[in-house]
Amino acid sequence: MLGMSDKYLGKIAALLRKAESTDNEHEADAYLQAAQRLATLQSVDLAVARAHIAETEKRPTPTQRTVSIGEPGKRGLKTYVQLFLEIGRANNLTCDIASNSSRVYAYGFDTDIDAAEALYASLVVQMVRASDAYIKSGQYAEELVARQVRVERSGWSRHGLRSYDYVEEQRPVHASTARINFQFAFATRIGKRLAAAKKSAQEQAVAEDRGIGVELVLRAREVELATHYRATSTARGSWRPTSANAGYSELSQRAGDKAGRKARLGREKEIGGAQTEIGA
Repeated sequence: MLGMSDKYLGKIAALLRKAESTDNEHEADAYLQAAQRLATLQSVDLAVARAHIAETEKRPTPTQRTVSIGEPGKRGLKTYVQLFLEIGRANNLTCDIASNSSRVYAYGFDTDIDAAEALYASLVVQMVRASDAYIKSGQYAEELVARQVRVERSGWSRHGLRSYDYVEEQRPVHASTARINFQFAFATRIGKRLAAAKKSAQEQAVAEDRGIGVELVLRAREVELATHYRATSTARGSWRPTSANAGYSELSQRAGDKAGRKARLGREKEIGGAQTEIGA
């Protein structure tokens, strides 16, 4: 069966190590995007190879894999899920999410799921560390938000009960609100970076087509993946990355976006390593 070769895995791992070892933000970004481009080009090559396997031969088919995000009930699971979804989109995956956000059900080819898990295992550690550093810095508290505060009136009501008024006060953004906004912006920026790398790689593959019909193969792969998802998924309802009462922090969003722009892949988890869970 076709699969991502050790040669490609070695090249991707080398790029991730280079991204980790440099302190130059632009170099780190270049290595990260190069790793995604390589994963995309390998995925394109495998799609072309699958298209040319005779019908009598066994050809790889889409599959579904459960990816553990964290223990049910842990705080912050939704931003971790969002990070995986952003990475998954750049690697041809469609995902369903458990109602408690503790698991993601990834649909796609094994090799693409492997690539997404490798990227996630590295980036989730960095997202946590970047958000921890931001919260510890206290910068988030510089932003004030309006909140309704209950104030007791002087005296008693005519029925002999205490009465209250609600006044608007400016208070610092809560740390939990800041963390959620930071991590969500981080994940969104990572998604944009990987999507740009994927687009560049696919355009390169089409430009170097040499008569093998890459565009048609990629379109056929999209149809095959969509068909598999519709036939396999039993998901109902919709998933929202943040709750209605999570709050908004522009300052934290900007900080998270900035961290996502210069994120590097750390050495904590390399390709083929164990899955990272929240709190691990």
